[in-house]
Amino acid sequence: MSKRIAFAPLAAAIGLGFSLLAGSLVAPASAHAEGEIRIAEQFGIVYLLLNVVRDQQLIEKYGKQEGIEIKVDWTQLSGGAAVNDALLSGSIDIAGAGVGPLLTVWDRTRGKQNVKAVASLGNFPYYLLSNNPNVKTIADFTEQDRIAVPAVGVSVQSRFLQYAAAKQWGDKDFNRLDKYTLAVPHPDATAALIAGGTELTGHFSNPPFQDQALQNPNVHVVLNSYDVLGPNSPTVLFATEKFRDENPKTYKAFVEALTEAAEFAQKDKGAAADTYLRVTKAKIDRATLLKIIDNPQIEFTVSPKNTYPLAEFLYRVGAIKNKPASWEDYFFQDAKSLQGS
Repeated sequence: MSKRIAFAPLAAAIGLGFSLLAGSLVAPASAHAEGEIRIAEQFGIVYLLLNVVRDQQLIEKYGKQEGIEIKVDWTQLSGGAAVNDALLSGSIDIAGAGVGPLLTVWDRTRGKQNVKAVASLGNFPYYLLSNNPNVKTIADFTEQDRIAVPAVGVSVQSRFLQYAAAKQWGDKDFNRLDKYTLAVPHPDATAALIAGGTELTGHFSNPPFQDQALQNPNVHVVLNSYDVLGPNSPTVLFATEKFRDENPKTYKAFVEALTEAAEFAQKDKGAAADTYLRVTKAKIDRATLLKIIDNPQIEFTVSPKNTYPLAEFLYRVGAIKNKPASWEDYFFQDAKSLQGS
């Protein structure tokens, strides 16, 4: 019989080098004036652009060009549900999460807070992994298996799994595998998958966690998100219309900072790797990290790619009530228009 999971000790045991959010979110903060921005990120290389922004103090730099001093507050959360709650409670101004959580909160706030995406964080393949040798495809998961995702039913990993299930069994069974999923932060899920011996036999991951897990010969790839949807931007940054409208200089500084960070990371992968290690304190070998970043399937860019098929799917199966006409419906269109899809 498989064992229940003791996540935190496992993460510490293999030295993944991340801390988890402890306790509940702070109480909703009052509205603030220009010159303050609170940003929530999650775990992994997909947030490297924010690491660059933070390390080089790019928001502060562009704030000064706008004539203001900007105070930047950084928070790390786990899972799109927690990030969405923080944004809607007023605890943060910029949310970093998957396209799945974005589309959920965009749909639910239309005509109210009007949450939309600010930019993509790049194009990354996400792997569904398993340490169960009997699981070759998603059809092989059984009641004996549990699959870790950042947030059940909401995270982009959950949505990718649903999209794959719909392709396998039809739209009416899109949520067929949801009952096997558990909300587990990536560092802990990776540790559990590597250690084995628990009920968790699957993990829909992201880099570098998926790459670290695959160093264990007992772990293999069941599904690549690119095989389901093609190359795409799985993780984005989003905000409320209120924050964007009431803090135009701060918002512009953030967008400019992110654009510079993307150009920096895409142009100099070595420097990007050094930044990631310096900011996150992740215990991963630099050569291994650089190999991950050098993957030709990974691109650092603020322009979203191939997000709309997932939006169409979520509307089709009833996961969102409003159908966007295009990707531009759920992305803010700023002075420097994004070239996306």
